[in-house]
Amino acid sequence: MRFVPVIGAIVGLASTGALVLHFGAGAVIGSLLAIGWSGFAAVFSIHLVLVAAMGIAWWVLVPGVPAWVFIWGRWTRDAGAEVLPLSQMGGLLLGARAVTIAGVPGAVATASTIVDLTLEFFAKLAYTALGLFLLFHLQPASAVALPITAGMVVAALIAITFVIVQRHGFDLFDRFARALGRGWADRTAAGAAAVHIELGHIHRRRAGLWSGFFLHLACWVAGALEVWIALRLAGRPLDFAVVLVIESLLYAIRTVAFAIPNAVGVQEGAYILLGGAFGLTPEMGLALSLLKRARDLGIGLPALGVWQVLEGGRLWRRLAPRFVALPVAKPVRTCGEDRA
Repeated sequence: MRFVPVIGAIVGLASTGALVLHFGAGAVIGSLLAIGWSGFAAVFSIHLVLVAAMGIAWWVLVPGVPAWVFIWGRWTRDAGAEVLPLSQMGGLLLGARAVTIAGVPGAVATASTIVDLTLEFFAKLAYTALGLFLLFHLQPASAVALPITAGMVVAALIAITFVIVQRHGFDLFDRFARALGRGWADRTAAGAAAVHIELGHIHRRRAGLWSGFFLHLACWVAGALEVWIALRLAGRPLDFAVVLVIESLLYAIRTVAFAIPNAVGVQEGAYILLGGAFGLTPEMGLALSLLKRARDLGIGLPALGVWQVLEGGRLWRRLAPRFVALPVAKPVRTCGEDRA
C-alpha cells in the first residue's frame, strides 16, 4: 500500500505529459506566456494569503497557542501533500508533526488536525453545492451535474459519520482496549484516550468550530480569484461565477482522487473537461493547471527545506550526547616504544 501514491504519481505524470503532447506543447507554453509573470505573481501572492488564512482556521480550534504555529503547520501540510509523492493523509501527518516540533502536545496536534480536516471537508461540500447551484443556473442540462450531486450526497453522509465517530466512536475503542487488559494495548489506549479528551474540548468550543468552517469556506471561494485574475491577464476572461463553477467542481473531482499525490493527471483532465463546457480551450486549461503546479512548488519547497532543517536539528540534539559519551580509545604502544 505504501507504493500506491508513488504509482499514482507516475501514472498521473505520464497522463499529464500525454495531454500536453496531444494538445500541443507549443500551444500550452503559449498560453502560459500569455498569463505571464504578472499572472504567476498574482496567483502566488493570493495563495500565500489563503495558506495563512487556513492556518488561522486551524488555530481558532486551539486557543492559547501562537497563531504562527498553525500557519507554519498548514504551510508544511500543504507542502507535503502538493510537492512530495504523498497522499493527502501524508500531508496531514507532516502538518501535525510540524506543530508538535513547535511545542504543541501530540494529542492536541492530532485532535485539532482531525477537526480541522472535518471542517474543511464540510466547507468544501458547501463550496461544491454553491458551484452546482450556479451550474444548474448557467447550464441546466449539464452532463456532469447529476454524478457530482450524487457524489456530494455520499460525501456528506461520510462526513456526518466521521463527526459522530469523533464525538462517540472512541468510547467503543476504550472498551475494546480495556477488554484486552494490560500489555501492548496500554500505550495505544492511553494515546487514544488523550486524543479523545482533546476532541471533546475542541467540540465544546462552538465559536471556534463555526469560525473555522466559515474561514475555510471563504478560502475556497477566494481561491477562484487566482484563476479569474490569470484568465483576465491572459486576455481570455470568464465571469467569476463561471470560474467558481469550474474551480468548485474541479476540487470535488480532486477529492475523489485523494490517493493520487496532488491529483496529478486528474486535475489536468478535469480542467479540460470542465473548462471546455464554458469555452475554455484545452491548452489554456492545461496552462492553468501547470501554473498551479508551479505555484505549489514555489510555496512548498521552502517549507520542506525549513522542516528538514528543524528535523535535522532535533535529531542531532538527540544523538550528540551519545557521541560525546563514547569512550576514547587509547593508542596501542609497542614494546619498542616502551623501551624508548
